[in-house]
Amino acid sequence: MTTRRNFIRNTSIASMGIITVPGFAHNSFSAADKLNVGLIGVGLRGTNHLQNLLLRKDVNVTAICDVDDDRIRIAKNHIAAAKGKTPKVFGANDLDYKNLLALPDVDAVIIATPWLWHTRMTVDAMEAGKYAGVEVSASNTLEECWDLVNTHERTGTHMMILENVNYRRDVLAVINMIKQNVFGEMVHYRCGYQHDLRHVKFNDGKTAYGKGAEFGEQGISESKWRTQHSVKRNADVYPTHGLGPIAVMADVNRGNRFVSMTSHASKGIGLHNYIVQEGGENHPNAKVKFKQGDVITSTINTANGETIIITHDCNLPRPYSLGFRAQGANGLWEVDGSRIYVEGKSEPHQWDEAQPWLDKYDHPLWKKYGEYALNAGHGGMDFFVLNSFVESAKQNIAPPLDAYDAAAWSAVTPLSEVSIANNGESQDFPDFTRGLWVKRKPYQWMKEDY
Repeated sequence: MTTRRNFIRNTSIASMGIITVPGFAHNSFSAADKLNVGLIGVGLRGTNHLQNLLLRKDVNVTAICDVDDDRIRIAKNHIAAAKGKTPKVFGANDLDYKNLLALPDVDAVIIATPWLWHTRMTVDAMEAGKYAGVEVSASNTLEECWDLVNTHERTGTHMMILENVNYRRDVLAVINMIKQNVFGEMVHYRCGYQHDLRHVKFNDGKTAYGKGAEFGEQGISESKWRTQHSVKRNADVYPTHGLGPIAVMADVNRGNRFVSMTSHASKGIGLHNYIVQEGGENHPNAKVKFKQGDVITSTINTANGETIIITHDCNLPRPYSLGFRAQGANGLWEVDGSRIYVEGKSEPHQWDEAQPWLDKYDHPLWKKYGEYALNAGHGGMDFFVLNSFVESAKQNIAPPLDAYDAAAWSAVTPLSEVSIANNGESQDFPDFTRGLWVKRKPYQWMKEDY
């Protein structure tokens, strides 16, 4: 970790020219100055961001907000241990975050709160002229998706969806392969969020990820709010870990776009079975009717003719996988099995072990900074996504994953809900760029700064 501190101190980039935009002019600063960051939400995820921010020499954590006094205490202890200045604290009520946003010594905010607060807090941050980073998913409804885009366009203030899987080492290597045409013209993708979350959706009310059958007011941490989405919604409620990387591979919103989507859901028995397993048949929660199907499958068509299959599978016992496949005219990568096939390079009809290919096309960021990133969380991904946010905010320029991406990726949730409710009826995807996807250039991912 000392090495990471030295790296961050020595590699703050020089200013590339500050773009002054409406709503942010009063917060413009040179990249030689420190970025003043406020955190809205310092639960487990927010605290992870806080710990990584405290390792940077180009950031001041000036304010924190949470309605849980214990989380505030933990955050203040981390800041004190890092010899940081005592932050301003907010959390008197659910709307106290607005007082944080009014502070002149906050340039940017990171929002890591329950999902239903993501859009409203991000919109309020942009309205206040604060560069906003929001955890996934960014929005729950189509109206909220448009709120993000409209607020960004009206205020000129930027926001970034903090989708860390876009920075996974194998994902960036495959993006490199696609950009170098290794697989030929791309045709088909698969992805998803396939993660047994039963121990997250339920616990004993004392331990965040402990065994137990409690949720809601009787639960703790994510079970307090996340499980309710499975009670109320039959939808893919968490699409971006899988779809974000695929959208980048397919240049969505930058020369391509999502056009339509169909979704289907299996029956839902997994959560009920888990409650009975952990709490018994007479547990009060055994009577709860969960609306969400256990396996939800969506298919997206793109303007450039690719298809994308997304799977949400979080309520049944299974090993973790995001189920990636990227398939082109000349070959494909599949994450499950760690395998690649390239016609003319691989033995006919035989898979290659993926790792030699991934090593050959390893991303410049990982080759340069991988050793510093590994302790940052999620195998190093958290270092790179936070670094992109900070460096973009310091220059006040559009981030790699912007408001249009946040809207498009998050729209899968409400569109899947409507499609499932209508027996798989196809849903038109809104064009959140209002036609500008035709001429927007892809972000330059193959670089070594951020």
